[in-house]
Amino acid sequence: MEFNEESFVDGNLLLINKPLKWTSFQVVNKIRWLIKKQYGIKKIKVGHAGTLDPLAEGLLIVCTGKMTKRITEFQNLNKTYTGKFYLGASTPSFDLETEISEKKSIDHLNDDIIQQAATEFKGKILQTPPIYSAIKHKGKKLYEFARKGETVTIKSREVFIHEFIISKINLPEINFKISCSKGTYIRSLANDYGTKLNCGAHLKELKRTAIGDYKLQNSISIEDFEKKLK
Repeated sequence: MEFNEESFVDGNLLLINKPLKWTSFQVVNKIRWLIKKQYGIKKIKVGHAGTLDPLAEGLLIVCTGKMTKRITEFQNLNKTYTGKFYLGASTPSFDLETEISEKKSIDHLNDDIIQQAATEFKGKILQTPPIYSAIKHKGKKLYEFARKGETVTIKSREVFIHEFIISKINLPEINFKISCSKGTYIRSLANDYGTKLNCGAHLKELKRTAIGDYKLQNSISIEDFEKKLK
């Protein structure tokens, strides 16, 4: 990957390790600002190919210049994630953005039940996106309705789960690896999985490790990107 003005304008594909608590939009803005500052460019196109929530970290594909025309192509690739579900407690946002709203016993769970439930989500499933999301409904983002306490009917969508592996069980937490189609909400999967286990669950940690054949291990931090520019 070349780091010079011509390469960024012609089109670069950057694999960025998005830090925790950054929005994907903030990453794009930071990279655009760094490129413009370094080369004295007044305007350059920069965009990302698939949002990661602020409470998630990991691989973000960022495109510059003419490469932004291929963003949809990268968005359509399968994604791979690792992380943790917390069993026995549900939240309205399905993750740590909101406080726990309901607790249930996990005394009835054992390793076999936990593993079996995961197999039932493999393949084509219907999933309802979380109301605490940026999906638009009647011109407004869903989280705007959620924060006002307004009720919204959210349409289910079809997604595909290629792999759902429970890699470690340390109740109330379980570690997972999930490979899935675009548009899959791992938060929603956590909530649905908790419902299946009759105990509730929410997403505690999430890391995107791959987008298609692009791997997190080949990504760079924003700090390293800035150093390479200089």
